Amino acid sequence: MSASASSRAGTEGAGVPERFKWWGWGDAAKRAEVPETTRAALRSELGVEAREATDPAALESVSLPAPHPIPAAVRTAAGEGGLDDGAEARLRHAAGRSYPDLVRLRSGSLELAPDAVATPATREQVAALLAACAESGVAVVPYGGGSSVVGGVDALAGPHSAVLSLGLGRLRNVELDRTSLTARLGPGLRGPEAETELRRLGMTLGHFPQSYEQATIGGYAATRSAGQASTGYGRFDELVTAIELTAPAGAMRTLQIPHTAAGPSLRELVLGSEGTLGVITEVGCRVRPVPEEAIYEGWMAEDFRAGAEIVRALAQEHEAPDVLRLSDEEETRVSMVASGSGGWQRRALDAYLGVRRRRGGCLVICGY
Repeated sequence: MSASASSRAGTEGAGVPERFKWWGWGDAAKRAEVPETTRAALRSELGVEAREATDPAALESVSLPAPHPIPAAVRTAAGEGGLDDGAEARLRHAAGRSYPDLVRLRSGSLELAPDAVATPATREQVAALLAACAESGVAVVPYGGGSSVVGGVDALAGPHSAVLSLGLGRLRNVELDRTSLTARLGPGLRGPEAETELRRLGMTLGHFPQSYEQATIGGYAATRSAGQASTGYGRFDELVTAIELTAPAGAMRTLQIPHTAAGPSLRELVLGSEGTLGVITEVGCRVRPVPEEAIYEGWMAEDFRAGAEIVRALAQEHEAPDVLRLSDEEETRVSMVASGSGGWQRRALDAYLGVRRRRGGCLVICGY
């Protein structure tokens, strides 16, 4: 067996939609409907009637601010076909996925949008673009999967003459070192792409945030992401063994080592930097062999305090599973409704709780 392997990940077989919704989460080819159980809950809890789903504004009718001109030096650095200042590209890179973002997108009118989108294919192209933008006074906003909920991809020009969105989706390399159980990953890999390619090689990253389908490796690092299996596998910053940052002043790559006694740690400085120091162009991560079996269980704690005691005991005794999630009473109830658990599953749960002489409770999910 080879001690190392390398490849370039693609979307085929990774479960990544061919095209995401520009106005929301998920596959543009799929339409979500409000389940009847959710409608009933809205009537019961809030006294409101759920309206039929309304379509967003047509893409071609969305109002964007007029673009500022992109300097010739930046266009040259982007290369032939590497820069798009069309309305659709600008719109698709104009906002994250917070509720305010989604409302603005669906309204059909945006006050902020990048003036153009660049899509470099190599770290050298990233460096050239950053140098040209710095020289020309153009602001750069790194863009991974666009799943930010804190304004991380907003096209804020400040004192600059224009804003360039730097799409990293073409940087999708995967290099596995079986000896050290580490992998070098391109920042543009979406979660399912990275996981699919690693599993093809018998490994897993074990990182599954709620934005998994859309978020990227670079975004994981830039935001210190956490996921549902972080109890066992660790937060993403705990998985990172090395990181490469490209900035207008040059590039920096930390050593591919698990820990160091020297400080302050430049790796820790880059993690969570949200694009303020430069562009993350490669991430080294710990990986593990794919488990032979995965088991998920649900428990019902009497109340949130009792659930917290269960979780605390597992953590302090170092017996916590990879996935350990406690929902309070309200989240438990809403989750049951939103998942459509109004049929025999819900009746079975109610019957079980009745036998135990309990009403309601807090759901504890564990996976190992």
